[in-house]
Formats: sequence, structure tokens, C-alpha cells
Amino acid sequence: MIDGIPVTEEQIERWAAEAEKGYDIDAIKKRGRGRPGRGAQPTQVVPVRLTIAELASIDARAKKEHKTRSEVMREALAAYAA
Repeated sequence: MIDGIPVTEEQIERWAAEAEKGYDIDAIKKRGRGRPGRGAQPTQVVPVRLTIAELASIDARAKKEHKTRSEVMREALAAYAA
């Protein structure tokens, strides 16, 4: 089953035939799986615990400035570290 839908024998045969033909690796790499990079260096996820009030404040600012929560937080951290 995939996402609650049964996989049929016909589907398995189609997948096997596709795999046997081979895949275009360059095309697969271009699909852009995952989040886009933020630069030349790998990024790291850093967990931070915030109160509901802190998150609400960040979200309000993000909405006001038409930015994401992450953008607002990165800008705040960069300003603090400067």
C-alpha cells in the first residue's frame, strides 16, 4: 500500500519495466528534491524552543513584512550577531 492505496501487480510490473530501462540520473538530480539550498555551504537545522507568545510575535512580524517565519528569525539572529 502507498498512502492507503493498494499497489497492484500491474503497477509493480510497470515500475520494474521502468527500472530495467534505466533512469536518466541528470534528470533525477534536476528535480530539486528537498528544500532548496541557501548557499554554497550545507546548512544545519538548529532546534529552538519558543513560547506561544514569542512565536505569535514572530509570525505577526513575518505576516506584516510578507516574509516567512524562518526569514524573520534569520534576520533577527544576523542583526544580533553583528
